Amino acid sequence: MPAVSSVIVPYAAYLRVYEPLAAFPEPERAHWTRYAARGETPTAQDELRRSLADLVPTPPVPVPVHESTEAFVTEVDGVVLVCPWRTKLRSRLALQEAPERFPAALLDAVLPPVVRKEAAADWEHWRERNPDARPWIRTAVWQVPVRWFTLFGDEEREYGPDGPDGPPGLRYRTPMAQARRRVARALKALRESQDGEQLAAGLVDVGKWLEEFHPRSLVELDYGGLVHALSGAALADDHSAADVAAGIAALRAGDAEGARIAYARLAERWGAVRGLQSAN
Repeated sequence: MPAVSSVIVPYAAYLRVYEPLAAFPEPERAHWTRYAARGETPTAQDELRRSLADLVPTPPVPVPVHESTEAFVTEVDGVVLVCPWRTKLRSRLALQEAPERFPAALLDAVLPPVVRKEAAADWEHWRERNPDARPWIRTAVWQVPVRWFTLFGDEEREYGPDGPDGPPGLRYRTPMAQARRRVARALKALRESQDGEQLAAGLVDVGKWLEEFHPRSLVELDYGGLVHALSGAALADDHSAADVAAGIAALRAGDAEGARIAYARLAERWGAVRGLQSAN
């Protein structure tokens, strides 16, 4: 394993969509069929290490030269589902968002302005040729956006405590149809409430993104590196999707106090995690 394998996982969470092979046109479908058949797919940690490796050279490479040909693969009820990495596309999108997420001095030190300017020009040309491109993976640093939790139910929560087989993990998985139904119900409740405008705006964006995928896809929320920012007890007690569902149900019932209590739990939990960002 190269030296970059020693890199610690950044505190990022992921929202992923896995599509059935039938959703991909040829020749891409044939590629993913062969890829899945190999049965040796890399992990999220592998993807992260490879993307970070491009930041080591001087000057750094903010966007890979070639698009990734790898993916996450899972199987549900005998159906193979694929979530392409699309690392190059996601790197382009992350670069566009970087000025809003990092202080200028830090950004200039990691990615000099001349490097970002060249990448931005390349992005504009590429976007003109690929107007419909979209990622299968969304990333959030130092938090899980509240709107992501609306897609899942507490019964879909999968928690694995720390043990001999590896670090702890927390994820949710749900069928695409269920995720879309939850988005629609949540939007209705939020739009009828005077306190839900901000969350509704973000949820509209997520809903539009989900509509671009095959209806028999699988949606996954993975806490990723955030498990390292939470204690074992805090992770085991984290039922954020249930808190969001309770808040939305309270809004639907006209119970403003119930909604406030539910969202206060979320604010306390994730405020503590975001506070670690400043400490670092």
